[in-house]
Amino acid sequence: MSALTTNRRVPLLDLKAQFEPMREEVMAAITRVVESQGFIMGPDVKALEAEIGAYTGTPHAIGCASGSDALFLALLAAGVGPGDEVLTTPYTFFATAGAIVRAGARPVFADIHPETFNLDPERIPALLEAHPAIKAIIPVHLFGACADMDPVMAHARARGLTVIEDAAQAIGAEYKGRRAGTLGDIACFSFFPSKNLGGLGDGGILTTGDAALAEKLSALRVHGSKKKYYHTWVGVNSRLDSLQAAVLRLKLPRLDGWTEARQRNAADYRERLRKLGAPVALPAVPDHTSRHIYNQFVIRGERRDQLRDYLKEQGIGTEVYYPLPMHLQECFQELGYKEGDFPVSEQLARTSLALPIYPELSHEDIDYVCGKIAAFYRA
Repeated sequence: MSALTTNRRVPLLDLKAQFEPMREEVMAAITRVVESQGFIMGPDVKALEAEIGAYTGTPHAIGCASGSDALFLALLAAGVGPGDEVLTTPYTFFATAGAIVRAGARPVFADIHPETFNLDPERIPALLEAHPAIKAIIPVHLFGACADMDPVMAHARARGLTVIEDAAQAIGAEYKGRRAGTLGDIACFSFFPSKNLGGLGDGGILTTGDAALAEKLSALRVHGSKKKYYHTWVGVNSRLDSLQAAVLRLKLPRLDGWTEARQRNAADYRERLRKLGAPVALPAVPDHTSRHIYNQFVIRGERRDQLRDYLKEQGIGTEVYYPLPMHLQECFQELGYKEGDFPVSEQLARTSLALPIYPELSHEDIDYVCGKIAAFYRA
């Protein structure tokens, strides 16, 4: 399908729009940290940990170098290693499955629910029976909505399994009134710049209600050391920089306002696309989701790749999350999965498309995007 290009531009994400109103505060925070020369594990890191703990409703928060490292550290703290298996979904960012392999364990995949994009709890019992070596479950709170955690926790508790929330995209999301970060044994968050609470580079944090796990996680991020040069465990070097923490502390008080803007944008998309009659499936909000934070707004439609190309010609940024499920990745072929094993994940990989949803998006921007989607399907 051909189209004339346009001068209008609606990027997938506009970080400059967020930065400009905060420019002076951000630069002052950076200058303060530089002048202090306290770059590693400084007071801003400790303060951010306390503030994230309060925001999520957890007594313990432990900063680390990235969301990917948070997953790895959580698995180490849970004692997951060679010979163990970990249950998760194939429709996720690579870090979820990658952390399992890095820990020496084997991923066991369960398909997702077609409406929520998250782990389908009904698939868990059979997999636990077939895989007695499963030691942990990692439900992914994808795109800003929590997985259905009550049945996940019930299955895990019945077998003594650790539950690690992959909440990289879900800070502030709520499940039946409870925040992501409080629903499992450990939760992992990312501060990658594209996240709702994003830093100026990589960063992550873990939350837990278990004091012993918190102590272990705090040590594991500094080579397994509770006291300098004395190592209780073999850990890694994964510390959150003070520069990142200082900037994140400035952004955290603004997060709820940004979330509300994302929610308004999502509602605007729903109303506009329905009025236009665009033949796309809109993201569902299940009953158990009491707060969706819309890290992404993902539609589903036929001829997805052609639609994406058309929108690009019209100056509209989009992204495919995710074009190839984990079980079909080349590096995981030794797991023995094949095409057709997880049909829901595979279908979504073929049909899903993320639209711009960032807080600074205008109503006119959304109207333009929806109009172009409708025009594509009318042609």
